[in-house]
Amino acid sequence: MSRFSSDARRRLWALALLAALLLAQAAYRRLHAPLPAAGTAGATAAAATRAPQPGAPERLRMGRLTLRPCLIGGRLADGLASIAAYCASFPVPEDWAAVGGRRIDLHVAVVRAESDTPAPDLVTFLDGGPGGAATEDYPAIAGALEPLRERHDILLVDQRGTGGSNPLDCPQLPQRRPSPAVADEPQVVAQQLRACLAQLSTHAAPQFYTTTDAVRDLEAVRRALGAAPLDVIGVSYGTRVAQQYARRYPAAVRSVVLDSPVPNSVALGNDHAVNLERALRLQFALCRANAACKARFGDPYATLIELRDRLRAHPVGVDLRDPQSFQPLHLTLTADDLATVVRFYAYDPLTAALLPLVLHEAQQGNYAPLLGQRTLLANDLGDQITSGEELSVICAEDVDLLTPRAAADDTLLGNEVITREQAACRVWPHGSRPANFHAAWQSAVPVLVLDGELDPVTPPAYGSEIVQQLSDARQLIAPGQGHSVIGAGCMPRLVQRFVETLDPKGLDAGCLAHLGAVPAFLDYNGAGP
Repeated sequence: MSRFSSDARRRLWALALLAALLLAQAAYRRLHAPLPAAGTAGATAAAATRAPQPGAPERLRMGRLTLRPCLIGGRLADGLASIAAYCASFPVPEDWAAVGGRRIDLHVAVVRAESDTPAPDLVTFLDGGPGGAATEDYPAIAGALEPLRERHDILLVDQRGTGGSNPLDCPQLPQRRPSPAVADEPQVVAQQLRACLAQLSTHAAPQFYTTTDAVRDLEAVRRALGAAPLDVIGVSYGTRVAQQYARRYPAAVRSVVLDSPVPNSVALGNDHAVNLERALRLQFALCRANAACKARFGDPYATLIELRDRLRAHPVGVDLRDPQSFQPLHLTLTADDLATVVRFYAYDPLTAALLPLVLHEAQQGNYAPLLGQRTLLANDLGDQITSGEELSVICAEDVDLLTPRAAADDTLLGNEVITREQAACRVWPHGSRPANFHAAWQSAVPVLVLDGELDPVTPPAYGSEIVQQLSDARQLIAPGQGHSVIGAGCMPRLVQRFVETLDPKGLDAGCLAHLGAVPAFLDYNGAGP
């Protein structure tokens, strides 16, 4: 479940991937053409800014905290708007068990409701990852939460180790850019991890950056803000934080929305290979069921397996232009690179619709679009996920439960995710988890669970498992959608209605029937007539 992202950000990725794919295809045909004019490469990434409203108060007093005007988000590389908010730093113990120990500052933001008399409960967005920062990623999900903001303030707390909360930034960690495989890769990774730890040692002890620590932080922030009840919205890994928080502080929670959730019983990483395999088979079955797609591409799954086996035996050198800088590159495409691209394409309906075409192109010898996307993904994921925080969470909470499986050997991902995490955690210092951490969450709080039919990492079966343990819960499955669906179709209004009524079983969710998978691209112009 590591390296999750919010739905809106991923849809921006999908558009960027599509644009870069088209550029890569053109570059394949004219590799030595002149570079584009200066400034054109980043034109579509320019970020707009939602400025503070005229006459906005110079400060916001909530409970014991004074928050001041700020802008959140707006990183140019994401193409996301900055959003006006009120921000404060809130100190907490780095080690909650140590009296008088080091304290770290949490970055806290409140996005005000549109109403002059907001509801007393706070909507709280818990980001994915592990390693996503709520204040940085909020602009990507703001549209999905806009109906809720009509009457509710939105509380954002960068989880410790991310964003503005003493981030465990590790620029030395490998971003797994496309490159020839090297026999000493485990040793190189270990060296980079140790170098990172040496850098962090001046201001952070990674063993105290777990979900359990983050849960205590959130409760401390809530109390400091006046102890308002929370409407908790967790996305992806954030659903783990939501369940752990609601179990420890049930009186603080008014409602819970779990978007693309993982049950407490699941160790992050154990099911990645089989979950992706399920989603790919379903997605490619849609192509085989369409006469035009089948005639153009045959069986995309068989093509994928053929490519995987070919690249395992003989990685391919490819000349192309960097999708972002347009500089000439010579890179090596491996089976791992293929798995990375296919995995993240499968997250979103738009990029999933490109898979049959991209795989077909590679089968015919045009590897440039595929490798261009691998390069773009390496850059994006490195910027958007705090790798140190991801390791602190997984090493403390999951790694001892990860077990390579023979059934995964023939899948696209295999057991690579598990073996990499096990190797990294032998170096990375990590804390422990409570005895009941992986026990099912049982509660009477109103809960709405959202799942994508074709989710490649948290399948609907996960949501079903969670709902079975809850007395007032409902699962909504978005047809044809992938990972994280809170922004899909009418889902934002359904979530708003749920938070207002606290009646998950009474929702009229018939509007979701209008959703569906994006038809497969038959060529670079789209799905055809």
